[in-house]
Amino acid sequence: MKYVVHNLRLDLSQEKKELLKRTAKKLNIKEKDILSFRMVKESIDARKKNKISFVYSVCVEVVGKIKRFDSDIKGLEEKKEAENWAYGDKKIVHRPVIIGMGPCGLFAGLILAQNGYKPLLIERGEDVYNRNLRVQDFWDKGHLSKESNVQFGEGGAGTFSDGKLTTRINDKACEQVLQILYESGAPEDILYKAKPHIGSDKLPKVVENIREKIKALGGEVWFNTKLEDIGLQDGKVREITLRKATKTQESLKSYTSIKIDTNLVILAIGHSSRDTFEMLEKKGLAMEAKAFSIGLRIEHPQELINKAQYGDSHKNPKLFAADYALFQRIGSRTAYSFCMCPGGLVVASASEENTVVTNGMSERNRDRENANSAFVVSVEPGDFGGKGPLAGIEFQRKYEKLAFSLGGGGYGAPIQTLGDFLKGQKSQRIGEIQPSFTGRTTLTDLNLCMPQFVGDTLKAAVGSFEGKLKGFGREDALLTGMETRTSSPLRILRGDNFQAFQIEGLFPAGEGAGYAGGITSAAVDGIKVAKALMTQYNPKI
Repeated sequence: MKYVVHNLRLDLSQEKKELLKRTAKKLNIKEKDILSFRMVKESIDARKKNKISFVYSVCVEVVGKIKRFDSDIKGLEEKKEAENWAYGDKKIVHRPVIIGMGPCGLFAGLILAQNGYKPLLIERGEDVYNRNLRVQDFWDKGHLSKESNVQFGEGGAGTFSDGKLTTRINDKACEQVLQILYESGAPEDILYKAKPHIGSDKLPKVVENIREKIKALGGEVWFNTKLEDIGLQDGKVREITLRKATKTQESLKSYTSIKIDTNLVILAIGHSSRDTFEMLEKKGLAMEAKAFSIGLRIEHPQELINKAQYGDSHKNPKLFAADYALFQRIGSRTAYSFCMCPGGLVVASASEENTVVTNGMSERNRDRENANSAFVVSVEPGDFGGKGPLAGIEFQRKYEKLAFSLGGGGYGAPIQTLGDFLKGQKSQRIGEIQPSFTGRTTLTDLNLCMPQFVGDTLKAAVGSFEGKLKGFGREDALLTGMETRTSSPLRILRGDNFQAFQIEGLFPAGEGAGYAGGITSAAVDGIKVAKALMTQYNPKI
């Protein structure tokens, strides 16, 4: 019989091998009666700084049945619940095409390939290896490729943001996503850590392995290929027009225009595909502006965060780099931390010329000197100062261009100490905290590159955050502008069948379409859209 046992605790002086003994004691059986044992969750309880503990849930198979039960012990049914779906009865005229190879596109492609659909995946950027080289060149020399960068390319924007797999959604497909990532080369601990992450140095190989699985199952992949148009007839997808680079993505003057017949297209284009959104609006797709958040990146010494969260135990080698999640309601707005990167870097993330965009990332070991996090404020369509579904894009672009100007051009980032930001004065020098930004920085007044209500809300939140995390408000905490790509600024409307309103065969999906936020939820949406396609269209008829 199998059981899941919760709330097993080990203090910092105890080793993981003690878990087996603790589990047997909890079940009131002998250790030898445990036939199999695996961890299903590991978290840290640091609420009492003088009594930090690791908390585990484990799954065990035992001889016979146990006689002792409490609320921490759950029997596990041997039978797995069968998925309630079947292939549809509509004929596929041409193979399905997936636009975009971020988490959503990759997972949709894998599910379709595993079921015999042999999808064609289209990516405007480069494969993950060459994309890394292009991004490094941008960070080192300021040479921006508009088609292959931190936002565009195999793996999507998440490739350069740590590979964090935490999500707020509660969906069984999350476990499927983690299992696929593990089978594709991600560390095993993503299967049980409460806050799993892969690391931006490990994620590229995982992405490459998923791509190769798709190809081995009959799928096809085209890089350096951009969606230019979707041909519609009688409310149905009939063809797509692509622009395929014939040399390098640095010069799209060298390209071939290709038309492909298809009646099934999954749009997994990511939240920064602004030119594609513009094309879709002209095609008459039903879209609406939606809320997102903008603000800054804030950096502190990682040791400060560790000490604030772990107290006197902060140097214990068993404890990994600490993180935080903070929020505060200020009037009708919410200020909050987002995409917190322990021991990481603030990275240049522009995808358009003459703009500055920041993001954060951590490598697997999270062992850099600084911690960084987005420090942002929610914004609503009423704030955008324009009408229509693309108003949020123009709102983002306005402040990205201001940040470029304040940064002195050349994709340098504007920075400021928190103390000077609160005083509304230009920084003349930095303190102990050195910027981790992957490029040049310029001291300035960041109040000049954001809406006043955003600056005011951030300032009002600092005191609250300091009360929750000692040291957050230190004057030499370093701010970098601008953080604008927290989520998609619009939503492409779709029906219960996951197809775009009034357009048969077009499936808006993932973060860019407004249905996800982060790697895991985007991958889950890709799986859902792929299954929706399969329940309507059959590759065998």
